[in-house]
Amino acid sequence: MASASATYLKYGCSVNQVFNASQISRGVKLVSVGWGRTAGFPSLGTSRFHVAAAKAETVDKVISIVRKQLALPAETEVGPESTFSKDLGADSLDTVEIVMALEEEFGIAVEEENSENIATVQDACDLIEKLVEKK
Repeated sequence: MASASATYLKYGCSVNQVFNASQISRGVKLVSVGWGRTAGFPSLGTSRFHVAAAKAETVDKVISIVRKQLALPAETEVGPESTFSKDLGADSLDTVEIVMALEEEFGIAVEEENSENIATVQDACDLIEKLVEKK
């Protein structure tokens, strides 16, 4: 007796529509299931996208502070998606010092539970924008 089994998993992201940032909430997770041209196998797609809502001047200030705190050379690329630990080599003490410098620069207070969620420059910018709005 013979049996056959097959599994097909395809991961990809496609955007067929231009989105207005004000119409999308940050960190939206999309999952879709459908039938494609793959011999009758269902296709499962998942994507996660992040809407950068922080002002350009906030991003520039944060990048400047991060460069200064970590003493990064000019040729080191730092952008919104740069992670403090992986991409920039920051340890936990460096991260605490960055948060303190950001608090001082923007006149905000970052709670410990919020600071634990800051992994990228964009995370820091989004949190700053949120805290500045509350002031």
